[in-house]
This record gives sequence, C-alpha cells and structure tokens, in this order.
Amino acid sequence: MKSADNVPEETRKPSGNGLTLGLTVLCAAIGGTFQYGYNISIINAPTSYIQKFINDTYIERWGTGLDIPEVTLVWTLIVSAFSLGGLLGALLAGPMSVRFGRKKSLLLNNSFMFAAAVLVLTCQVAKSFEMIIIARFLVGMNSGVSMNVQPMYFGESAPKHLRGAVAFSSAVFTAFGIFLGQVVGLTELLGSEPLWPYLLASNALPALVQLLTLPWFPESPRYLLIDRGDREACLQALGRLRGGEAPVLEMEELLQEQQMSVAINSGATSSAKTPWALFKDRNLRSQLKTVMAASSAMMLCGNDSIYFYASYIFQEAGIPPEKIQYVTIGTGASELTASILSNLLIERVGRRYLLIGGYSLMSCWSIVFTVALSLQSRKVTGMAYLSMVCVFAYILSFGLGPAGVTGILPAEIFDQTARPAAYMIAGSLMWISLLLMGMLLPFIVNGLGNLCFLPFLCVCLVSAVFLGLTLPETKGKTLAQITAVFDKKNQGKMNEVPDLMTEHDPLNDLYQLGKICSFTSSTHDPDLDHKAAE
Repeated sequence: MKSADNVPEETRKPSGNGLTLGLTVLCAAIGGTFQYGYNISIINAPTSYIQKFINDTYIERWGTGLDIPEVTLVWTLIVSAFSLGGLLGALLAGPMSVRFGRKKSLLLNNSFMFAAAVLVLTCQVAKSFEMIIIARFLVGMNSGVSMNVQPMYFGESAPKHLRGAVAFSSAVFTAFGIFLGQVVGLTELLGSEPLWPYLLASNALPALVQLLTLPWFPESPRYLLIDRGDREACLQALGRLRGGEAPVLEMEELLQEQQMSVAINSGATSSAKTPWALFKDRNLRSQLKTVMAASSAMMLCGNDSIYFYASYIFQEAGIPPEKIQYVTIGTGASELTASILSNLLIERVGRRYLLIGGYSLMSCWSIVFTVALSLQSRKVTGMAYLSMVCVFAYILSFGLGPAGVTGILPAEIFDQTARPAAYMIAGSLMWISLLLMGMLLPFIVNGLGNLCFLPFLCVCLVSAVFLGLTLPETKGKTLAQITAVFDKKNQGKMNEVPDLMTEHDPLNDLYQLGKICSFTSSTHDPDLDHKAAE
C-alpha cells in the first residue's frame, strides 16, 4: 500500500466539490426516511373518513353497522399494520443491503409503496377496508427498510468530517415528511372526504422521484470494496462522491478495514454477521447494548404522545376547533427546525452531547408538563398556554438530539460485517417499541390522567444516564479509534479472559496497525484528513 507521505499534495485533494454527495443524499432520502415521516403524518387527517368508510362497507356487506368499539378496533388494526410492516421491513433490511447493496435496496423498496398506492386507490371500488390494512402494512415495510438502509448508505458514503451531518440528514427528511404530511392533509388540499384515498396514495410520488433519480448516483464505496471486493468500483464511487479523485488517506482507511474483515473470515471475502452472531460476540456486546438502549428509548420517550395531546391542549388554550389543524402544523415545523439546527451543530458539539442533552431537556419538560396539566385541570389561569409551550419545547428537544443521532450510531460504532445486523436489531427494537407505544398509550393516559408523562420522564432520565455512561464521542474518529475507546471502557470485562490476546493473532496485528496508522496520520498533519475530503 502506498503511503500518503509519498503522495503529491495535489492528489490528496479531490478536484471538485461535494455536489454529487449532496444530490445522492437528496435522492436517497426523498424516497427513504422522508416517507416514514410523511406516512405517519398523513394518516391523521382522514381518520374520521376512513372510520366512516369501514362502517359503510360493513353495512353494505351484512346489512348492519358496527358499534363504535368495533370500528375503533378495525382502525387500530390499520394503525398497527404500519408498525408490524415496519418490523418486517427492519428484518429484511439487513439481508437486502448485503445481497443487493445499499442503493439497489432503496430502489427495490419502492415496489412496496407502489403496491400500497394501488390498493388504497382501488379500495372504494372494491368496497374493501381490508385493502387499507394491507396497504398500511406495505407502507410500513417500506419505512422499515429505508429507516435502516438509508443511514447505513449515508454513513458509508460520507467523508469522516461530514459523516455525522450527512447521516443526520435522515432525521431532517423525516421531520420534513411529518411537516409536509400535515400540510397536504389540510382540508383545503387532500384532507377532505372525497380525496382521502389520494392523500394516502400520494406517497407514491416521492417513490417515483427516487426511482428515476437515484440510479444515476454511486453505490456505497465501503460496500463495493469490503462486501463485493471490487476495488476499482470503490475508487470510482469514492471519486464521484468526493468530486474528483478518491482521497488517498480515506482509501487507505477502507483498505485497512477490508484487511481486518478478510482476517476475520480466514482470507475469504468478508461475509456479514447475523444478528445471533452479533449477540454472541463478546467484543461487540457493549456497542450492541448502547444501540439497543438508544433505539428503544427513541420510541418510548413520549414524543408521539405529545402529538396525541396537542389537539386537546390547543383546544383548551382557546383555539377554535376548525383552526387547530393549522396550529398543529407548528409541531411538525418545530421538529423540522430542531433537526436542521442539530444537523448544523452535530460536527461541532458532537453526537454524545446532543443525545444526552436532548433526553435531559425532555426530562425537564416532562416535569413542567405534568405540573401544567395538573394545574390546568384545576382551572388555574394561564396553564393551558404553559402546556402549549411544553408541547413545542418537548418536540424541539427530541428533534435536537434523539431523533437524528440514534440512527447514526450503528453506522459509526460497528464495522462493515456487523453493521447490517446491528441495524436489523436496532430497527426491530424501534418498531416493536413503536407498536407497544401505540397499544399502551391509551391505557397510560386513561390510567394516570394528568400524570401520564411520568413513565416518559423515567425513560428519558434513564436513557440520559445510561448513554452518558456507555456512549463515547464518535465525532471525527475512525472505526479503529472508536473501537479502541469501547475496548478501554470494557477493560474490566476483557480482563476476565486472560491470555486471550497473548498468542500471535493476525487480526490483532491488523487492529494495532490500524491504530498506529491513525495515530501517525494525525500527528503528521492534523488537518490532512479534513483537507483530503474537501
């Protein structure tokens, strides 16, 4: 391997700019995590119309209508189908990303969305509400795949100094999807009774945009080199993403990681780990616990319940019922604003502080919100307005850290062979938690009343403390450096297995070589990595 010290300065820098990388992010996200936000948002506006369609369909079939609890049960099936589909999609994401690659997986994923759109558009003609359940299941599968594959694709394609910002853009597009879904769902647009099938089928348009644009952009360089063993394709993809020639130091990093993967597989081309193999790997146990905790907390922290409470709080604050839909758009705008701000801050502040700070702020607002709801029930003047402030502050705090940083973690703390399985586990926990949240939230609200945010306070507090103790800062670090930090944190556990590394181990030699190369590069020229990726 050629040393970077002997390479002329002009070959260390790409000759162009990051336009290709930016367009790749845009085209991947518009049919990826944007769809997740958009599809959890558009289902709210037509709720009453779909419930009426369910009852009318049942009357036509059987000559009698459904009771309100029975209609609610069918509606719950429609809502839950999205989460169940997401869980299956998360489990499919790992094998798809390994077999087809990151880019092709996103392209194939659009087939679920097109099938769902056809079902929704024809359900009234077929007089079948079951088709809506199937459609929402397929939409959930699409979201489950994209929520895992897209951050993986971004994390593997971005340069080290932009890795966090590029990966965090997944959260920005999710928030944008929520906001746009709220806008499109207005009664003046597609939120009226005659147009609700078109509202639910409108998700096919972003899928079509991705299908027409993403094929023109490169595959993940890491996937091409480490999974496929195609060095030339990797060089071409890396050069296109960096706007010129492939940066030498970045290519050396990739080759070191490839050598480590080959050593693990006894000289063969690297093969992806299964989730079960990941659970059994003692060296990755701490990383896995961190990702599992972060993924579960993201859905159990109560952010969705804030949206549930928003309409009630706005109504109590004196906003006319017909105007509440416009004020509710402010909640989506708040999360979008916070995610954009966090995207700008992540490479300055770091992942760890944004994640812990977000959960800490949410803990504080949970306390204030609980007090405000209790006093509001006693008709204390001004508490409705304080509750409104809490709604926006809680959403802003969530968007500032947990909403985006959580999806970055598997891409940064796992190597190429473990990354797909890590995303499968993290995604599965996220969707299971979302399903449990949807099922338990009504019981929590009915059982605890104004104290319903106390369980979420506990989740946020525990998450902030646990992640503060286990998660190192990953900003601007290579995989070898991040792994070394985790090894240092787990030094006590490693001491339980004496003599493990005393024998000659080629993998250990490669790992040490990676650390030495990383150290010598940083001491030779601290800005070299940054310059090489510009």
